[in-house]
Amino acid sequence: QLQLTTSEKNELTRSLEIVQNQLQEKENEIKREISEYKDRLLQAEKEHQDALTEANQKNEVEIEACHEKISSLEHFIRSQKLEIEHLKSNKEQLNNSLKEANQALGELLKTKVR
Repeated sequence: QLQLTTSEKNELTRSLEIVQNQLQEKENEIKREISEYKDRLLQAEKEHQDALTEANQKNEVEIEACHEKISSLEHFIRSQKLEIEHLKSNKEQLNNSLKEANQALGELLKTKVR
């Protein structure tokens, strides 16, 4: 009986060692996979951050270009408004001159008719 029990104990000990070895291998494999996933995650985060930085820089350049365009258009509008005011003033002067010329012509025609 003792021999049988000892033999069973030895068999169980070997089985336990095998299971422990298998568990250790599985744990090592899982640790390796976790490490690989962490590396891939870090790489993906870096690529994402790089893409975000690049997009932000591109957007800043586009925004600056838009600000410059707006500023240029505002300047153009101001100059056009000044030109319009100048043309209105000239038109008014020309209308006044035309009135005066028409009046003078009317007077001359009256004088000529007499």
